[in-house]
Amino acid sequence: MHSSKSNTVSYSLLTLAMLLTGANIGFGKAAVAIMPVVLFGLLRYVIAVIAMAPQYFKTGTRLTRGEWINLCVQTFFGTFLFTLCMLYGVQHTTATAAGVITSTLPATVAILSRLILKEQLSGRTMISILLAILGIAVLTLAKTDTGTTTATSSLIGNLFVIAAVICESIYVVFSKRLTGSLSPMRITAYSHLLGLFLMLPFGLTAAWSYDFSTITINMWGIIIWYALAASVFAFWLWLSGSKHVPANVAGIFTAFMPIAAAFVGVVFLHEQLSWAHLVALILVLSGIAIASWPQQFRRQEV
Repeated sequence: MHSSKSNTVSYSLLTLAMLLTGANIGFGKAAVAIMPVVLFGLLRYVIAVIAMAPQYFKTGTRLTRGEWINLCVQTFFGTFLFTLCMLYGVQHTTATAAGVITSTLPATVAILSRLILKEQLSGRTMISILLAILGIAVLTLAKTDTGTTTATSSLIGNLFVIAAVICESIYVVFSKRLTGSLSPMRITAYSHLLGLFLMLPFGLTAAWSYDFSTITINMWGIIIWYALAASVFAFWLWLSGSKHVPANVAGIFTAFMPIAAAFVGVVFLHEQLSWAHLVALILVLSGIAIASWPQQFRRQEV
């Protein structure tokens, strides 16, 4: 049994991981407002690969052919397509809406685990999935009812973010095949290296005609922070925090992601928090609580 102090540390690390992830949604939106998505994606990979360079020189067993295939699948969906879909998404929708949609990740992972890994879905998980779908429906219907071009743009953005969530869910499901033989940090290091090669031709094409002098020092800081927070800091914080916490309890802390995204969107990007955002947020967070919280109570009572 772990002490309350140990639990407090784990919970703090999980909270910080999700706050960083949620805040990055808003920072990514600020970056793609001044540069092409594929160029920002390329810069993100370059910075991440440089930061994780020590991982490529570690001595150890070579990766097998099967591990490389799994890494390629994970990279294509979890880093390459996820990055493109998320950045194109926040370019057309608000950071607040994107934060709510990405918080449906646990429900999406549950669905794909059932379809791909044939895992059983509990009644609580089914309710969580239903509430997540209702939350996205509220956001989408609230936008499309206005009948403006902005509404169409927001719908496109929301669809891109939904696609990003599906891509990330595929990454999570397939990563279970590698965690037994490779360390999590090595997996993410090689995933970003492969992602760099995938993004290179698109990013270089955009870089050729882009005027880098338009990027301010503050924006360079956001770009560097985004890359480090998304690829290194949040990843390490989540892994360290979840090490001694049941997965169902760790899932509760994903609730902080949309909260951080909404905070950055409202305070720094001057977005408005509408009733639709609040209703959708309540629905999604209720689903997370129903799926995870009761288990924690039962564990504490034992």
